[in-house]
Amino acid sequence: MSKLMDQWGMPIKTSLLKEEMAAPTTSSVRNIWTETIMSGLNPISMAEILSQAANGYPDRFFILAEEMEERDLHYRSVLSTRKLAITGIEPIVVAASKDKKDQLIADSVREIIKQPGFIDDYVDDLLDGLAKGYSVVETIWDQQAREWWPERYEWRDQRFFMLDRTDGRTLRLKNPNGGQEGIDLPPYKFSIHRPKLKSGLPVRGGLARLASWSFMFKAYTLKDWMAFLEVYGMPLRVGRFGKGASKDDLRVLLQAVREISTDAAAIIPKEMEIEFHEVTGASGNGLFSGKAEYLDKQISKGVLGQTMSTDDGSSLAQAKVHENVRHDIGKADARQTAVTINRDLIRPYVVLNHGHQEQYPTVVLPFTESDDIKVLAEAINKLVPLGLEVSMNKVRQRIGFDAPEKDEPILHFIGSLKQDVEAEVKAEKTAKAHEEQLPCPHCGEIHGLASDQRDELDLLVDDGLAGWEQQLEPLLKPLKELFKRAQSYEELDAGLSDLMAKMDGGVLADKLAKFQMIARGLGDSGTEIG
Repeated sequence: MSKLMDQWGMPIKTSLLKEEMAAPTTSSVRNIWTETIMSGLNPISMAEILSQAANGYPDRFFILAEEMEERDLHYRSVLSTRKLAITGIEPIVVAASKDKKDQLIADSVREIIKQPGFIDDYVDDLLDGLAKGYSVVETIWDQQAREWWPERYEWRDQRFFMLDRTDGRTLRLKNPNGGQEGIDLPPYKFSIHRPKLKSGLPVRGGLARLASWSFMFKAYTLKDWMAFLEVYGMPLRVGRFGKGASKDDLRVLLQAVREISTDAAAIIPKEMEIEFHEVTGASGNGLFSGKAEYLDKQISKGVLGQTMSTDDGSSLAQAKVHENVRHDIGKADARQTAVTINRDLIRPYVVLNHGHQEQYPTVVLPFTESDDIKVLAEAINKLVPLGLEVSMNKVRQRIGFDAPEKDEPILHFIGSLKQDVEAEVKAEKTAKAHEEQLPCPHCGEIHGLASDQRDELDLLVDDGLAGWEQQLEPLLKPLKELFKRAQSYEELDAGLSDLMAKMDGGVLADKLAKFQMIARGLGDSGTEIG
């Protein structure tokens, strides 16, 4: 095992895996106790703190970022929301291949992510880098039955480390004995998460740096607001006394006026009186509250990418459209966090126990956008009959259902329930068709809907053709008799000359006249036909 090499070709010293390399102490550079820097914070000191961080000395910035989470309720809320969007995801493990060995390795990795400390102590602490630019978690390994296992995870204060002066990214552990270079971090001990929030140095990409100025301006706003309320928050109290009042009387009156503000009760002689004068300072409340709300919105935009679910969540529909964290931001956080997990925890675990592999199992944090199941079901119901082929597994993923296990009971339609559902669907279709049907222009009633949706003219034609054989019989009777008695073509041709005089067209003419009059009436009434 001592000959194992990490991904950078550095030898792995397994003896260090069980030790705590960056544990805090009380008398060295890794002291967890610090003094606050918020007292007396002003634009000049804020600029100095940010400038020091940008030049590779971010210790004071990390203290500032910590206190921002402790003092600003809104910043703490939106930052926690962004973290919880990732820690609330159920991680999955994808095996390197379908090979039996790769499947066994993937199963052992699944045991790691099932541990309670994986999300609460590991992933959550990795996400501390969202605010500060990067975060460090030390893995304390244990070896049982010749298998290495992450026994616990310890978050390490970013102040315990120093940045490389050349690249500004590489971290080294501060040397308790002094020194400018620091101690190189041993392989497979530390997980370093650097969220890619912007291009450039990680220490300049943290959300705390982005929100720091709004935080300070809001602190000034709240301080001024409190001073304003002390002056205009309570009505002005005026005590009146008579001309003959003594000094003792004046002292009693003054004491009564002062005590009203705290005890809301006082006793004064009958000859004295106290008046309350309303002060006109209400507009000032709007100024201070407007500024505070504006700054909160800027912080929401910077952290969550939107304001609907925090400041402007005036309706449930708005919040559902924007969700808590904008989908593209949450997806990027999940992807980048998974990269750190696979690089600094999963791969070391596999190498320590199974040796180097051509491919490694992958932990995935599937950040999916919430779907409206009803809308999705309606779309599938309409498109599948038209020939759209849809993957059942993909649909299950969209609605959050897993494929049923073998011999697992499943839900399905049973007996009369299926018939009831089919009848209900048929009734809905019939009702919808009935709503779309126009009333009869003659009687105003809605008749049964014809299967071919025929109009009034079509119905008139059908009515006219009814009994056509009886109507044509007087016309065709002389012709039929001629064919019966004719013995040759010449005789038939000779009988045609006087045939028209024997044909009776009265019945057909009366019928045509009647229906022509009805058709003209439909046209004159403006009834749409066809």
